[in-house]
Amino acid sequence: MNSVAVASPTPFGRLLTAMVTPFDDQGVVDLALAGRLARHLVDEGSDGIVVCGTTGESPTLSWEEQHQLIETVRKAVGPAVKVLAGTGSNSTAEAVEATREAAAAGVDGALVVVPYYNKPPQDGLEAHFRAVAASASDLPLMLYNIPGRTGCSLEPSTVAKLMECSNVVSFKAASGTTAEVTQLRMQCGPRLAIYSGDDGLLLPMLSVGAVGVVSVASHVVGRRLKAMIDAYLSGQCSVALGYHEQLQPLFKALFATTNPIPVKAALELNGWPVGPPRKPLLPLNSEMKEQLFTILSALRQT
Repeated sequence: MNSVAVASPTPFGRLLTAMVTPFDDQGVVDLALAGRLARHLVDEGSDGIVVCGTTGESPTLSWEEQHQLIETVRKAVGPAVKVLAGTGSNSTAEAVEATREAAAAGVDGALVVVPYYNKPPQDGLEAHFRAVAASASDLPLMLYNIPGRTGCSLEPSTVAKLMECSNVVSFKAASGTTAEVTQLRMQCGPRLAIYSGDDGLLLPMLSVGAVGVVSVASHVVGRRLKAMIDAYLSGQCSVALGYHEQLQPLFKALFATTNPIPVKAALELNGWPVGPPRKPLLPLNSEMKEQLFTILSALRQT
């Protein structure tokens, strides 16, 4: 007898925006603008906001800056909107403390990236995430696998062991392959809510069991991404495919160089003065910015 796929829960909604961190002309975090941007993203279709993740330039933010951003966004969007805080670190002790502080700040979940640079083996990754899960046992966690940045990958078999932790509820899949979603579902079951970490793979990942996306492109096309998800879920697959194809040039442009360089430029082009990224990242070069402007202009015509 053939098994029937079971839908996963959606603990944080379908469309989450990994929000940029705005800086003023002096390179200081612009908290007022961060609050306005968070509210705008919700108005444009986001079910939740991820603060201090990769797109939020967490590696160059101090812990105090991160805490202020979390509090600002939490207040700006209100209790009905999900707020997740990036609390990962390559130091288990730091990740534990950051997760505790985020929980105390009233977030709805924590995005915990695979420890970077030191390349722990799978048993080390398991110990790391178990420690983080135990540190804030009432706070739902989204494990974040992005081997292109961290230098190692969290294997589905390790995630299956971590499902013993009741607050490990979701997974951000950013390895660049739909096979990761399939393996996670097969080994972890439907209780694990898998989110695409790549806008360009959102539709394919939905087709193999992902529940939504942690998006970069939603900074500028949130309503279209929401419409694509809704169309797919309602069985209008050709409509969803139309959005997927229409948005491919933008997806490609937003990752033509290191994130969040292009999306910050896109926001500037749309009238949001979020400032350049912090060094060692630099502003988008003029050629790429011109290409991005052309793509955004074309989307406004459709």
